[in-house]
Amino acid sequence: MEVRLQKLLSQWGIASRRQAEELITKGQVQLNGHPACLGQKADPEIDQIRVKGQLCNPVQPPQHSYWLLHKPKGVVSTCRDPRNRPTVLDLLSSIHRQGLHPVGRLDASSTGALILTNDGEFTFRLTHPRFHVPKTYQVCLQGNPSTTALQQWRQGLELDGKQTQPAQIRIVKPYQRTTDSTEIEVILQEGKNRQIRRIAEQLGYPVRQLHRTHIGSVALQSPSCRALPVGQYRPLAPAEIDHLWRITDKKSRACSRRSTLS
Repeated sequence: MEVRLQKLLSQWGIASRRQAEELITKGQVQLNGHPACLGQKADPEIDQIRVKGQLCNPVQPPQHSYWLLHKPKGVVSTCRDPRNRPTVLDLLSSIHRQGLHPVGRLDASSTGALILTNDGEFTFRLTHPRFHVPKTYQVCLQGNPSTTALQQWRQGLELDGKQTQPAQIRIVKPYQRTTDSTEIEVILQEGKNRQIRRIAEQLGYPVRQLHRTHIGSVALQSPSCRALPVGQYRPLAPAEIDHLWRITDKKSRACSRRSTLS
């Protein structure tokens, strides 16, 4: 059966859908000896697919693997780094890291929950804006943000020429004069590049610390799981994986209904 190339590559754990699209755009994917094009379909039982010159048609798709990592400060959320900084894959044992990639990113200065997987479709659903998977952050801000500033943040501000989606903001620890800081909780359903840091800077209250505690219902600490230490990782429980699939399925069906009605 013919399937879009980027979907095949993600199903095989070679790259996420977005990464696969980049590989195709850069001419690094070949279909039957010819450069592939975005949107092109292939039948893995008939067609020969190469990525960077390597034949990649598997006899059978790899078994999918899902992990939660507590990312430390100073580690980059990529598979490799041109500046030779430590990556999240360096924190995994050689047995577990094969074929894994991070789902989205936390910048090097940020800490907290990061999912790694070899399931490209799962990555697509957790990172594509249309699925609105909530992510929860603990943020320490410099200064004492005004009620007006926090309300602006809740309603959405302009970044890169586009309005951000509404955010949930609550004060966790009110302004401390001794440290000149305020701690807030931020829940986002989108993930623009360095979004929280850029909005906080725009409002005049720079981020001092940023820590992600939840991705959907997956948490670094929960009643059913002990707190995950910094730099450590654990497999996602089947119930956690099922929950993330369910919430993205609901979003997908809702998007389809809106498209039909329009």
